[in-house]
Amino acid sequence: MATVILLRHARSTANGAGVLAGRQPGVRLSDKGEEQARALVDRLAGVPVRAVVTSPLERCRQTLAPLLAERGLEPVVEPGLAEVEYGEWTGREIKDLLAEPLWKVVQQHPSAAVFPGGEGLATVQARAVAAIRAHDARVTAEHGPGAVWVACSHGDVVKAVLADALGVHLDGFQRIVVDPASLSVVQYTETRPFVLRVNDNGGDLSGVVPPPEQEERAPSSDAVVGGTTGP
Repeated sequence: MATVILLRHARSTANGAGVLAGRQPGVRLSDKGEEQARALVDRLAGVPVRAVVTSPLERCRQTLAPLLAERGLEPVVEPGLAEVEYGEWTGREIKDLLAEPLWKVVQQHPSAAVFPGGEGLATVQARAVAAIRAHDARVTAEHGPGAVWVACSHGDVVKAVLADALGVHLDGFQRIVVDPASLSVVQYTETRPFVLRVNDNGGDLSGVVPPPEQEERAPSSDAVVGGTTGP
C-alpha cells in the first residue's frame, strides 16, 4: 500500500486566541501559520507527493496552497477529514470549557464523549480512518505501492487516525501530541500500518520515501530478536 503524510493545518487565528473553532466559518491562518505553510514546500522538497487530500475547511486549504502551487497538484476535498463537529461548544473559549463536566470525559474517556449538538469522538475516528484507508487504496491503485500522498486535517482528527495506526484505544489518543503544521507519517500495508513519524516539526522528510524495490515483509520476519521491527 501507500504512505500517507498526515499534516495538521498550520497555526490559525483561533489557535492563537484559545478558541475552539470547530467548523466555524472565517477561521484563517495567522501570520505564523502562513509562514509555516510556505515552509512546507521546502520540508517536502525531497518527497515525490503523488496526491493531496484535504479537509473542506479554509485553514487546511490555506496551509496546502503554497505546496499545491509549487507542485501543480489539485487537492481532493474529503468531508471525512473535516474538523470535529463540536456543536454548542463551537466558538467558545477553551478556558471556559475547562469547567464543563464533559471536559474531563473528553480528556480521560474520549471514546464516550459526545459534544452537545455535535458528534462523538468515536464517530470522528471511524469516519476519518475510513477516509484515510479509502484514499490510500485509491492512491496505491493509481500510483503503485510506493506512492506517497498528503492528507491535511485537524488536530483531534489526526490524533484519532494515529491512535488507530498505533493500535491504541481511542481513550489513549490524548497522549498523542500533534502541533499545528506538524507532519506524521503512516505506511499502510495489507496486514498492518507502520507509524514512521509523529508530530515531526523538523526539516527534510525524504527519509520516509520507500525505495522502489521495497516489498512488504512476510509475517514470519516481522519480529527480530534483539533488534527492531519495521516496514
